[in-house]
Amino acid sequence: MRARRIPVDYASHTSHVERIEEELARVLAEVRPQAAAVPFFSTVEADWLDTEVLDAGYWYRGLRRTVRFEEAVRALAGQDHAVFVEVSPHPVLAMSIQDTAEDAVVTGSLRRDDGGLDRFLSSLGELWVHGVDVDWAQAFAGTGAHHVDLPTYAFQHRHYWLDASTPEAAPAPVLDDVDARFWEAVESGDLEFLASTLDVEGEEEQSSLGSVLPALSAWRQQRRTRSTLDRWRYRLAWKRIPERPDETAQPGRWLLVVPAGAGEDAWGVAAGRALTDAGATVVPLSWSAADGGREQLAGRIGEMGAFDGVLSLLALDEAPHPRHPEVPLVLAGTLQLVQALGDAGVDAPLWLATRGAVSTGGADPTVVREAQAQVWGLGRVVGLEHPQRWGGLVDLPETPEESAPARLRGVLAAHATGSEDQLALRATGAFALRLRRAPVAQTRAVREWKPQGTVLITGGTGALGGRVARRLAHRGAQHLVLVSRRGAQAPGAEELRAELTTIGVRVTVAACDVTDRAALAGLLERLRADGSPVRSVVHTAGAAPYASLAETDLTMLSEVASGKVTGAVHLDELLADDELDAFVMFSSSAGVWGAGGQGAYAAANAHLDALAQRRRSLGRPATSVAWGAWAESGMLTDNGAEEHMSRLGVLAMDPELALEAFQQALDHDESCTVVADVDWARFAPGFAAARSRPLLDDLPEARQVLSGSAADDPAAGDGDAGAGPSLADRLAAMTATERDRTLLDLVRSQAAAVLRHDGVDGVGEGRAFKELGFDSLTAVELRNRLQKATGLRLSNGLVFDHPTPVDLAAHLWDRLVGPEGDGAGSAIAELDRLEAAVFSLSAADEDLRTTITSRLEVLLSRLGGSEESAPAGGTADADVEERLGTASDNEIFDFINREFGKS
Repeated sequence: MRARRIPVDYASHTSHVERIEEELARVLAEVRPQAAAVPFFSTVEADWLDTEVLDAGYWYRGLRRTVRFEEAVRALAGQDHAVFVEVSPHPVLAMSIQDTAEDAVVTGSLRRDDGGLDRFLSSLGELWVHGVDVDWAQAFAGTGAHHVDLPTYAFQHRHYWLDASTPEAAPAPVLDDVDARFWEAVESGDLEFLASTLDVEGEEEQSSLGSVLPALSAWRQQRRTRSTLDRWRYRLAWKRIPERPDETAQPGRWLLVVPAGAGEDAWGVAAGRALTDAGATVVPLSWSAADGGREQLAGRIGEMGAFDGVLSLLALDEAPHPRHPEVPLVLAGTLQLVQALGDAGVDAPLWLATRGAVSTGGADPTVVREAQAQVWGLGRVVGLEHPQRWGGLVDLPETPEESAPARLRGVLAAHATGSEDQLALRATGAFALRLRRAPVAQTRAVREWKPQGTVLITGGTGALGGRVARRLAHRGAQHLVLVSRRGAQAPGAEELRAELTTIGVRVTVAACDVTDRAALAGLLERLRADGSPVRSVVHTAGAAPYASLAETDLTMLSEVASGKVTGAVHLDELLADDELDAFVMFSSSAGVWGAGGQGAYAAANAHLDALAQRRRSLGRPATSVAWGAWAESGMLTDNGAEEHMSRLGVLAMDPELALEAFQQALDHDESCTVVADVDWARFAPGFAAARSRPLLDDLPEARQVLSGSAADDPAAGDGDAGAGPSLADRLAAMTATERDRTLLDLVRSQAAAVLRHDGVDGVGEGRAFKELGFDSLTAVELRNRLQKATGLRLSNGLVFDHPTPVDLAAHLWDRLVGPEGDGAGSAIAELDRLEAAVFSLSAADEDLRTTITSRLEVLLSRLGGSEESAPAGGTADADVEERLGTASDNEIFDFINREFGKS
């Protein structure tokens, strides 16, 4: 046994320590514990502790009591902690940890006589190869190190390593009927059923069971709540992707759109060079939304001819629009460009380049610019409404360092393969955006946030603001300031004030337009003078009008920005020097993955998310929650929007559970999070109907749905899944006019049902589905309806390939019966026309009817046998001739109807 004498004159963790208790109390008296940013698990208590209790008494107990190290390790391992790092000059506990948690990854940081940076990086490498994420950019910050491609196998050009794949989602546990009924009884407090199920007899035993039932019921409900919230939580993350610097952009003519007055901007020059070096012809266009409108821009583009690609650098101009100061020129110009390209008939892929719109996290030094971020919100909607002429979003580094143009060229070239469409280029490489799950049920919160002092709620008298106010009142808020334009005159404001007052909270209902900076500053100053300075802000105000990008104008951009963006900006600026506990903004998932008809709203919410990131970079509190749909409240419930969102796969969330998610975001001190109840089986196929959406690639459930959808897509194989014989037969037996009308009615009625119209009058026969309000999500619902009606397997991009009801009806005819170009189709069509002509004859036109009858006798004889077997002279066979020779005119017409299947 190895032993070593240590220079201490007492035995720790024994009664000897009691002799120095007073001395320890004196020495440690000045210790002032604070709340830690990292959760703390104590080996004194073998449990999680709030670090604010780590006073002198705690440290004495730690020295006096038995160390519960083994118990602590087992407890952590039991809570699914699988990685342990001993941060010390030399690992002395690692072996004990490994003995206790045999399946865990255990490593140290430094070693005796090996305490330099190389050893530390080697320890990081050990964690990396065991699957632990390491921020290598931070580890090598300031060293000049950079990524290089590893070599391939000699002469094979294949990499040594394997691409990491995201594990498939584990199937949810299935409860049998007994288990389900048991937990139902627990939640409902059904003691009689539980006693029977558990064979608990006797009054005393049942009484004991009844005493623990409330705690068990609360535990079950809490567990269900946490599980539901984890299922709703997502986050955006950046993934480094392989670069392809040897690829070149597609040859042809590229339109390069730059801001007017930008002159020789470094990126304007570099972007042009990236294209010309690939052999492309670059046509520059200088434009400012301050100098003209959509029509003028469309006219200029139309005069330039056709293009193979469009690259916009309009985001480089962040100045406010002179007539709509709430709208930056970057957003106004981008909207006009999207509209003008459509008006001019340019279908080339559009790439929107920004600079500082996003931060890839970690060591990325990018300072996020909110105006640039609005382009990303708008761009995501462009990708949904105009998928066939969408290239993507690419955020550029601040300056075009040497490798940047080549990286940009690789991005533009990769579009030909339908790959990434949301990227950030940095000095360390190219990064692609992903949506990932963000569960926190197994993660200890960094704090238990509670409102202190005065909380200001914008939109405070509205449905969302009122719910937040009630929650904060029950959480202990002392003073709630409910701000809205109408103040106490708003519907329900006085009732809300009375309700909150009975809870015991002071309430101020203030009529203040937060877009009016002076008015808001006056309100904040009055609160300070009253001794009630604002300690927390919850910004719920905003409006979400519906309009396609083609219908959106600068006035709408301004109106949406006023309530959503301008109010948040004013609060940020006016409270910049105040000590705040929380600064919460209610954002929307529309800014995260886009939403058809929500271009202005998506841009405004992307601004809020970027504002939260910028505030965090300055050390200020900020939390932006991008919400899905709230039931019974929120901005997306008017005019049937909640039902519409549900059909698309974004389900309405229970408001009380949504408020629990709000609390979670604050307890975990998050900057940006997404909270939405998404049915991926319904949402993903629509979202990816017209093109691939790599944003969803890291969501196993979405990937499974999309891979299954691709397998069902007829584009991936031949033949139909049940070719709808009954409908096909009925169509084949109809006249051309009847067939066209039947299929057109089918398409229009199903389209009207998808759009929730009362009838088909609003679905014009030749009007484009896009103009009717269809996006890639509603397109899939129409496709599903038509699949069911026809029995065909139809493409996800059906309405994009056949853009009007007339076009789509013609496509269905081709799929059901076959094109009319073949002989059989032509013959049927001619007979349809003949029949229509015969039935239009007047009964008095006896000579003409006799001539037609004679001609039909010849046709019938040829249908009855081969041409060779027919008697010379073209007469009918004896049987047919005999029947027709003795038949009246009406009998002949009846005969035709029977033979050709008409009745």
